[in-house]
Amino acid sequence: MELPEMPQLMGLSLLLGLLALMATAAVARGWLRAEEAKSSRSASQKANGFPLSKSSASKKQKQHQRIRKEKPQQHNFTHRLLAAALKSHSGNISCMDFSSNGKYLATCADDRTIRIWSTKDFLQREHRSMRANVELDHATLVRFSPDCRAFIVWLASGDTLRVFKMTKREDGGYTFTATPEDFPKKHKAPVINIGIASTGKFIMTVSSDTTILIWNLKGQVLSTINTNQMNNTHAAISPCSRFVASCGFTPDVKVWEVCFGKKGDFQEVVRAFELKGHSAAVHSFAFSNDSRRMASVSKDGTWKLWDIDVEYKKQQDPYLLRTGRFEEAGTTLCRLALSPDAQVLALASGSSIHLYNTRRGEKEECFEQVHGECITDLSFDITGRFLASCGDRAVRLFHNTPGHRAVMEEMQGHLKRASNDSTRQRLQQQLTQAQEALKSLGALKK
Repeated sequence: MELPEMPQLMGLSLLLGLLALMATAAVARGWLRAEEAKSSRSASQKANGFPLSKSSASKKQKQHQRIRKEKPQQHNFTHRLLAAALKSHSGNISCMDFSSNGKYLATCADDRTIRIWSTKDFLQREHRSMRANVELDHATLVRFSPDCRAFIVWLASGDTLRVFKMTKREDGGYTFTATPEDFPKKHKAPVINIGIASTGKFIMTVSSDTTILIWNLKGQVLSTINTNQMNNTHAAISPCSRFVASCGFTPDVKVWEVCFGKKGDFQEVVRAFELKGHSAAVHSFAFSNDSRRMASVSKDGTWKLWDIDVEYKKQQDPYLLRTGRFEEAGTTLCRLALSPDAQVLALASGSSIHLYNTRRGEKEECFEQVHGECITDLSFDITGRFLASCGDRAVRLFHNTPGHRAVMEEMQGHLKRASNDSTRQRLQQQLTQAQEALKSLGALKK
């Protein structure tokens, strides 16, 4: 049997290869047409509001499940005195503020939103919130205006103030609208706090260098304060709007008076008084609601309570009322909150909170590992019933049991000195209410 010649064999191989390529191309074209038709059907269904096919829907569901699995877990915390946990933010919360009318709590986070919570829902199972979006940026600080019709935020990337107006809708909700122009950039270092005077006459911003700026509501700088404290760690406006105070590297708290004329025109900022007594840098301070008391915490491992209701223009110095130990302050940056009546002091170090009775200087409660991150803000609500903290994606609210005990102690003391029946009756009623509140929380000491 003769073998075919070599050229004929090569020609046959080339012909077979060409046929195979043509068949493969035909199959590929058919598959592409099928995919295009499938994609077209899906797009058409979606555009007309129809559900996608089961296979595509299941694929989407699996993708969403994968995304959910990758989302970081929320930090779990339980305690008998935990009143509520507010959890609508998807980013870490850096600041919060209670409105002056007591109806709302504002929170801001790095998820580019501000949430406005209703305080009347705190003890309910559901916690409603309204959302304001921060376009192309996120807020690190938030403060309500005195009339509760607006709030201001400090922008992380923009390094400036932005004002949001709150407009009430017919359904009871609010529409949030940013004003057309932000405040001009003036600070040269990161801003660590902002505030609005309760009179509505000025805004304060403070940066981590030694600068405090006093602004009018139109974004014009009225005054620049150099604190001369090497660096600032905190600054705030007093609830009466008369004072601005700051603390930092030096072992004192400096207080200035912001002066306005009888017609409401700005005049000057003058040095008022200082809180002297710490032996190391002051981490933080706070005012009582009536601006007659201040509390401070220092790197020297102590906290102090002061009476600042003095005639400083006659060179009268504030009185030191109480000193307590807080060893954690020697090694960790601490945050401080003072209850509206100055009866309870809350100190936060890391992710833990410690509550002190300021009359006796004793620690009454301690909450460990409250948040998954370091606590970024700490505040009592305006009634003093709750203490709020934030540090991860949640705000946690605690019942202020030391506050109820302080009221009991105060009422018992007043009852012994009461001179008439109507006064005794009123004091007894307040005492009973505090006892019942503690009893309902299982915190009434026998």
